[in-house]
Amino acid sequence: MAAAATSTASATAAYWLTEHPAIVSFRWSPMGLWFSTWAFLLGFLASYVALCLALDAILAALLRRRRPLPLGPLPAAHAFLMAAVSAAIFAGTLLSALAEIRDTRWSWRGRSRTTPFRWLLCFPPGTRSSGRVFFWSYAYYLSRYLHAARGLFAVLRRRRGAAARVFAHAASVAMAFLWLEFSQSFQVLAILASTLAHAVAFGFRFWVGAGLPAARGAPVALACQCALLGCNLLCHVGVVWMHFGGVAGGGCSGIGAWVFNTLLNAALLWVFLHCYGKRGVCDDDGGATAARARHDKDL
Repeated sequence: MAAAATSTASATAAYWLTEHPAIVSFRWSPMGLWFSTWAFLLGFLASYVALCLALDAILAALLRRRRPLPLGPLPAAHAFLMAAVSAAIFAGTLLSALAEIRDTRWSWRGRSRTTPFRWLLCFPPGTRSSGRVFFWSYAYYLSRYLHAARGLFAVLRRRRGAAARVFAHAASVAMAFLWLEFSQSFQVLAILASTLAHAVAFGFRFWVGAGLPAARGAPVALACQCALLGCNLLCHVGVVWMHFGGVAGGGCSGIGAWVFNTLLNAALLWVFLHCYGKRGVCDDDGGATAARARHDKDL
């Protein structure tokens, strides 16, 4: 009975995550999809950066000391939502990638040097942004707008390095858009690594923000960020090897967007070093636990 219920639940989850008609027939297009035009992207990026920088300047003028504005349960609620969304996108991307590999395995037997691993790193030239994995890439792109709220929180909390965070979030939105627009290679692995790291980090941030007991000073966000940067570095090396080494036979799809992605990752590495070079500057969960430790000590 339990086995049958588990099998039914698995089949239902697989349908909603990989086999639903909206997922299988997905096609990236500026018509009929939210936030899918260049005009909207550029307008949002300009408005987002201008709003955050203006708000930061206004708060700096009004508040002589770096006193954070009280946000109440909003950051914790946002962390919970981000953790849930990231977990759903991770599961959908993973199952969809496995389904795509299963459905196209016949085309890799004897007539092509492409393998599932190479496909994950290097889409063949001419790949279109359609099908299961690109549906979840679109979902990941939409989640970048939700994630960008962290930059606004950093401004309102009067965090040092808030401007760098704002630009990093804006670049992340642009990157996800280019993945879809140019069918960039290696995005499947990048999405899996990113959503897994976010599910863990934001889950911990919600845990701490909700006042639940947690290990003091636990560097969860730091560990996730290091793992994510390491994964991205390995993926970039793999793309370079396959595209320029001729292993992929004709190169990899979306190499121009890949160049921008490389520059973005270099910028994110700078933000990472800038933020974590000073304790508590950008580590949300570390800062929360450190503040709790100081409060306990004062008591």
